[in-house]
Amino acid sequence: SMNAHDKRLKDLYQHDIASVIDIIHGNAELPERPGFAHGSYTYDISPYVAGWILGIEWDPHFVIETNALNKELSAYDGDYLYAENAPAFEVFLTETGDYAIQYETETYGAQRPLSFTNWVTTDTLTHPNEPLAKEDLIGVNTELIHAKPAFKTGLFAAYHVYPYYPDFMSYQRSYTEYIDSDGRLNPYKAYLRDLKTEHSVPVMIAEFGIPASRGMAHKNIHTGFNQGFVSERQQGEMVASMLADITETGYIGGLVFTWQDEWFKRTWNTMDFDLPDQRPFWSNVQTNEQHFGILSFDPGESRSVSYVDGDTEEWSGEDQLTEGEGFRLSMKSDARYVYFYADIDDYTPGEDRFLIALDTLAGSGNTAWTQEGLTFEQPVNFLIQIDPAAESRIMVDAYYDAHYYMYANTLEMLDRRPAYEKPDSGIFNPMMLTLNRELYLPEDDIHLPFDAYETGLLLPGIGNPDHADYNSLADYYIDGDTLEIRIPWQLLNVMDPSTKQVMRDFYQEETPGGEFLFHPERIESIRISGMLLRGGQTESSPFAAYSWEEWEYPVTHERLKQSYTIIQEAFAALD
Repeated sequence: SMNAHDKRLKDLYQHDIASVIDIIHGNAELPERPGFAHGSYTYDISPYVAGWILGIEWDPHFVIETNALNKELSAYDGDYLYAENAPAFEVFLTETGDYAIQYETETYGAQRPLSFTNWVTTDTLTHPNEPLAKEDLIGVNTELIHAKPAFKTGLFAAYHVYPYYPDFMSYQRSYTEYIDSDGRLNPYKAYLRDLKTEHSVPVMIAEFGIPASRGMAHKNIHTGFNQGFVSERQQGEMVASMLADITETGYIGGLVFTWQDEWFKRTWNTMDFDLPDQRPFWSNVQTNEQHFGILSFDPGESRSVSYVDGDTEEWSGEDQLTEGEGFRLSMKSDARYVYFYADIDDYTPGEDRFLIALDTLAGSGNTAWTQEGLTFEQPVNFLIQIDPAAESRIMVDAYYDAHYYMYANTLEMLDRRPAYEKPDSGIFNPMMLTLNRELYLPEDDIHLPFDAYETGLLLPGIGNPDHADYNSLADYYIDGDTLEIRIPWQLLNVMDPSTKQVMRDFYQEETPGGEFLFHPERIESIRISGMLLRGGQTESSPFAAYSWEEWEYPVTHERLKQSYTIIQEAFAALD
């Protein structure tokens, strides 16, 4: 329903409000309901609960539709809250807020401060340079809701505010020209300063945070406070910076989103590439939404099967798959990455190039990389190239390039290239991840082109959290004759590693269209070959098959991220 006053919807919402109040008072028995919490709640934790924030981030169309369908509703007079001359949506908030106060007052003789969730998209400010109309269509104005004397604890306002979204955070001049007291360009603080002036009640930032993920979904083009492709250390520094902005602009506080990583989450620019029902069972570092936590669940009982750090103690002869003239190549995997270890005689990284050719899907792939004049013993879907002198990256057979298929072939946001749509073209493409479709900035009268970045670029560094030089974004490390690499499952077009399902040939789809662009096919193994390019010679190893055990439930251990202590110190430093 697009109507907040729909009786069924309102009854369910009030039922949930009462359940949560019962839960914190240790007085709830909730039956099993798919998608909801259930069980027996017997501990009274109410002394530790500072207040209530009701609702979710409201969809603008839900607000507009509610107002349109209930034009006659313009006021609500409750025992604890009232509203006059208000749109129907704010009337709904007043009524349900009043219910929450009434229920806790009558059942438990208790009251605590109350607020309603809001977010930047439905704030009451206007953002004339916002490119997406939906992000500035309507405001939800909680200033229209007032407390009566019977509500002793009072109202406050609550917003979720992130530094990279909506896009006006990068394009509204009053924000992007704002220099803070440290001499930094700080659109986040400028926005907070504006938002606060809209309120007569105390205001809280009920969600703020940065994901320490490998994949990215949005940028702040001025500050680098991006939605993803941020290291754990940067995550801590950015959260600490936002916390300072929140306190310095006079908010009553902020809640960091979030305590722990959430593997079940999806995000718009990777959700077509995996299987919705299987997401919780593996860790997709390309999906930023899964990595907002300051607590990580790392694969392995107490440590991961491999760390990219130059220390090869975890590799044994049993892991070796294939060898060629002057090198040996090994492989492992877990619920997050595929790992490779190459032991290369007299390795000179600036001069020697090392490639790993991967055949993940039988019956497809390139038998050559035409641009480089290389041929392969069997068709190859992916190529990993380690070449610190130039750039290291993973590339995909153009025909198996999911980004091209989605945005050029299907959505027609990018130019079509017929050569990419033919099998065995000899072309390998860089692996891209979309950030924005074409945007129009109304105030500047500028069209911004389709925006994507090369997520297949591989970064050198140490990926071991116990190491002083740990960088959570490290993809490979070279130490003497040792090369270690880790590749996220999604960059191999694996839709679910726990059940060994990869994307099947998109162009051979018998039923094009439908709900999903990409369909899975189960595989037995991945075949790999190493190639050492040295002094004009190419030494290749025979292709060998790597297989792994399926799993139902991943084995993990908890780890506080590097960001944890940085954020801990930032809170400690607050007055």
